[in-house]
Amino acid sequence: MKPEGKYEGFELGPIRPPSEAKSLLLRITRNCPWNRCKFCSLYKGEKFSIRPVSHVLKDIDLIKEYADLIQRSDMQSGSEARRELMKFQDGLSENEWIAFDITLNWVRNGMKSIFLQDANSLAMKPDNLVAILKHLSKTFPQVERITSYARSQSIAGISNDDMARIAGAGLNRIHIGMESGSDEVLAFVKKGVDKETHIMAGQKVKLAGIELSEYYMPGVGGRKLSRVNALETADAMNMINPDFIRIRTLAVPEEVELFEDIQAGRFIKMGDIEMAKELLLFLEHLNGMSSTIKSDHILNLFQEIEGQLPDDKERLTAPVKRFLSMDKQKQLIYMAGRRAGVFRCLDDISDPVRMRHAENTVKSYCITLNNLDDFTAEMMKKFI
Repeated sequence: MKPEGKYEGFELGPIRPPSEAKSLLLRITRNCPWNRCKFCSLYKGEKFSIRPVSHVLKDIDLIKEYADLIQRSDMQSGSEARRELMKFQDGLSENEWIAFDITLNWVRNGMKSIFLQDANSLAMKPDNLVAILKHLSKTFPQVERITSYARSQSIAGISNDDMARIAGAGLNRIHIGMESGSDEVLAFVKKGVDKETHIMAGQKVKLAGIELSEYYMPGVGGRKLSRVNALETADAMNMINPDFIRIRTLAVPEEVELFEDIQAGRFIKMGDIEMAKELLLFLEHLNGMSSTIKSDHILNLFQEIEGQLPDDKERLTAPVKRFLSMDKQKQLIYMAGRRAGVFRCLDDISDPVRMRHAENTVKSYCITLNNLDDFTAEMMKKFI
């Protein structure tokens, strides 16, 4: 048996979903086992590995030690307790300080949820994952939700019995980056999975009784495959009926392979108006399902889109329809303002202060419909 190696201390991965802002972050795998998607640069140049179970358990025990210390300090009154806590922090190593900071945030937010990092925790052997989950449940019995990213390809290879064991041990939500349900789009962006596998994996998660959050990426098919991207993805979602559908608009930083395709003319990136039309087509073709739709990311043009199907369908599509019906100058001001961080939602254009700020942004940067996409791309770099 290969030796596990020396425990080097607490580890923290680079990413979490926005919905896990209040969660404890626990790294059980490093980086991404696929790491070939054309639109993603997060793990480029990094090697995937699975942390030894014993190392993860030590992280959990360290978090428990710090959580108990913080809670005892919180129960005491006066400056003396605060000084003692600060003195303890001053003596920590860099890794220990990171663990303490993560724990402090978690304790302050109620210790209700845990997110397992990095990109694909389900790549771990089921027995090992179950061991970690059981230790978490034993150590922190008050936790209500344990969540992880996973790839459809990995889930498809796990038996239904093992998925049920994983659910029984405490994993109760999985995030899957579907991005697209179109085989043509998935192949072009090197997603490493097809529509059928996405559907199989999604249904397997639901069968196990685990909440499922699927991600849709407007624009990932480019101008050529925009319509098929919307329709095929909606069709896949209809067959899965995930608990959540989360919208993540395509952004293309210069370091990803898709940028090279744009430069070579193999991929024509759409602007915000075109992606709004694709998003509307997608939403309109979600049928016979009860998913909750969330647009909970700053990259999205309409962050206010949120509701549950089928009852909220009209409310979900309303901001997009309203935007597409506006005159071109007002669309320009909203898009520039949204990308500059002036607007969060379409209703903000009714705020005269925000509107003047957005108009000044358009004037200051000399933004027109001809150069808006360049401005948008530059602004979106800040949020990738």
